[in-house]
Amino acid sequence: MKKTFDLSGRRAVITGGSRGIGAAIAETFVAHGAQVAICHFGDEANARSLVERLSSQGTPIHAMSCDVSDPHAVKDFARWTASVLGDVDIVVNSAGVGGGDRPFDKTDDDDWDRIVGINLRGTMLVTRAFFGGMLVRRYGRVINIASQLAYKGAPGLAHYCAAKAGVVGFTRALAYEGAPHGVMVNAIAPGPVDTELLRSHSEEWLTMKRSQLPIGRFGVVDEIAPTALLLASAAGAFYAGQTLSPNGGDVML
Repeated sequence: MKKTFDLSGRRAVITGGSRGIGAAIAETFVAHGAQVAICHFGDEANARSLVERLSSQGTPIHAMSCDVSDPHAVKDFARWTASVLGDVDIVVNSAGVGGGDRPFDKTDDDDWDRIVGINLRGTMLVTRAFFGGMLVRRYGRVINIASQLAYKGAPGLAHYCAAKAGVVGFTRALAYEGAPHGVMVNAIAPGPVDTELLRSHSEEWLTMKRSQLPIGRFGVVDEIAPTALLLASAAGAFYAGQTLSPNGGDVML
């Protein structure tokens, strides 16, 4: 079973990898033998801390700042990744940003473009930077981080829900193109997870949300990372176009 989840020799890119779910996935991948490069956006302190901590375990990881919504920045990131890792086997699109709680009629163009630009356009841009090479080598894993709100929706989050629903649709469509060439594209749609994004809500909102969950609590990042390990490893070889939902019962599909 250990060999099934072994990532030795695999090279992985994780966006939004300096904290939260992305950092937990980076740590899990390193623990299972992968070489890892992460990107972040203006989060130097957390990125440096993660690199130092994980590199001290014997497998150096690499970090670079990158705005995933900027195509030029993504191209620079891809070139840098090639120099530090070589060919990339696994891409995890974890970079994302929340939208706050803003009614749709108070959402301006800049709000919409920022949320969709990072959560959906960024996922597309980063995937595109590595997908062609995976097709040529006839091996790859793309794992997109969506959200249970792609299915459920939420007031005040039309832009975020639309972006994450787009990630799910993008995942399904791209899986048709990748699977015949050994490139498996899947997504993870977490429920409420104890991260900075969740803690930005009011205590009243958190209490209300917690009461809605059948499991009675919020998740932690270490409960999401194993799903990424499954999809990245040999154990996930039969998954294509799927969205797995560790969400504490918030959405039951």
